[in-house]
Amino acid sequence: MQYRITQYPLEQGALEIQYIEEFFWEFQRKKTAAEIVARLEGRSHLILMADAPLPDGPGTVVPVSFKVAHEIKMDDGDPKLADLIGRLRDCVTFRGRRILYSWIGGTRRDWRGQGHFRALTEQQEKWAIEAGFDEMIHKTKNKFYQMRGTLDHLRFDVIKYERDAADNRESKVYLSKRLAPDLIVKHLSQRTVVHAQG
Repeated sequence: MQYRITQYPLEQGALEIQYIEEFFWEFQRKKTAAEIVARLEGRSHLILMADAPLPDGPGTVVPVSFKVAHEIKMDDGDPKLADLIGRLRDCVTFRGRRILYSWIGGTRRDWRGQGHFRALTEQQEKWAIEAGFDEMIHKTKNKFYQMRGTLDHLRFDVIKYERDAADNRESKVYLSKRLAPDLIVKHLSQRTVVHAQG
């Protein structure tokens, strides 16, 4: 299967992400375009979205999956990122290295299990390697089994597990992958990447 991926500039990408998140009922709190811009502005970042035909209308193409990643640094002033870095201090070496954080993403329910998330993750890895990143970090919840399965197949290692005392499904799982140029030849998805004009 050939996957069609669009790489978006900041403003347009933020609007696209705000739109697609409306299809995710499992996201308790959806991001606004303004929140996305505020988080990504001034940081090295990547906004990717995969499109696919509607099952009952192959002539109509719709956004089905997305991923947003950005660089995190040891001295980050954003309180949420400072907290994340603090939690990972014993697991990830930040000093003298470039770390890419896969911040938000998902695949719409009707298109899950078709490889869109994998294709986006592989494209994210390719971009990160070409941009000089050393490691990629994901944070998810224990209950997102399909996402964790895909990251497992892509050889992401669990580096930390924070158990939720009330509900283990809500426990936080932190995963990491060291990046090297030879990873690209191991990618399985065939992708066409289009750069949207801002």
